[in-house]
Amino acid sequence: MRIVFATGNKDKMKEIRRILGDLDAEILSMKEAGVFEDVVEDGTTFSENAAIKASAIYKLLEEKDPEAAKETVVLADDSGLEVDFLGGEPGIYSARYLGKDTPYTEKNRIIIERLKDAEGEERSARFVCAIAACLPGGKMLGTLGKMEGRIGYEIAGENGFGYDPIFFLPEYGKTSAEISADEKNAISHRGKALREMEKLLREAFEDGNK
Repeated sequence: MRIVFATGNKDKMKEIRRILGDLDAEILSMKEAGVFEDVVEDGTTFSENAAIKASAIYKLLEEKDPEAAKETVVLADDSGLEVDFLGGEPGIYSARYLGKDTPYTEKNRIIIERLKDAEGEERSARFVCAIAACLPGGKMLGTLGKMEGRIGYEIAGENGFGYDPIFFLPEYGKTSAEISADEKNAISHRGKALREMEKLLREAFEDGNK
């Protein structure tokens, strides 16, 4: 069995391989699997977008090689940051927020600026990650993980990516870009969703081998 994850993000693939490494499966990015098409994610929730992406990439792989597709599971995620003070923004538009080509250093600066009048719990926020799996035959599985925190008062840390440098974790006294990769994987939205998906995939693989 091989797992194709519908992303070309190298940082995300590192997390995925680290967390799903115990599965007896080859783990590839969609580009490593020979798929380069962009999928239009027009759902209204993280879960809908993840399912749309997983299903679309699976169909493309099936068209390319029907036999290989019988031994392939496609995983896709949709994740983002929800800031309560901003009414849940950027939400499902996290990657495109303030413009798709706007660097995260600028996005992070602007979010901190927009929260200049927010204090304490008013700065509450969370990372959300939905993961969908499209199995051979079209069966879909889904999981959802969240990591609660606050928007920090300044950009800090270089270990993460995206909005990590402004996502403050009170229990650590640091942003999610300041803690180690292992610490982050243990508590992150993606880590939670991936570990739950690992359980579902193990069950699916076991059922398929009976």
